[in-house]
Amino acid sequence: MKKVIVYGIPNCDTTKKALSWFKKNAVAVEFHDYKIAGIGKEKLTGWINKAGIDIVMNKRSTTWRELPVTVQQTITGTDAAIKLMIENTSLIKRPVIEYRAKLLIGYDEGALKKEFL
Repeated sequence: MKKVIVYGIPNCDTTKKALSWFKKNAVAVEFHDYKIAGIGKEKLTGWINKAGIDIVMNKRSTTWRELPVTVQQTITGTDAAIKLMIENTSLIKRPVIEYRAKLLIGYDEGALKKEFL
């Protein structure tokens, strides 16, 4: 089986659900903690190219809502969004799961079952 990488933050409920699901179903994963390891422009660009900025960047998050409106209004393109997500990794929807050439964003048990069982 190819390596499965779960990107997220350890105290995030949806990331915890995904990691728990993988453990329960005996699927080995590598965990990438944004808070410790950060995230690069190239990785975010690849995710956005595959899934779209509206899927990758979580504008419903507390972090987004707590940003000043003046900062929110500056996010008019992909480059500005990527810069902000690198600075505030909590703006990235979680978890992001990479497997083979696939990308799953957010916790969806049905998608996990379809892909891994």
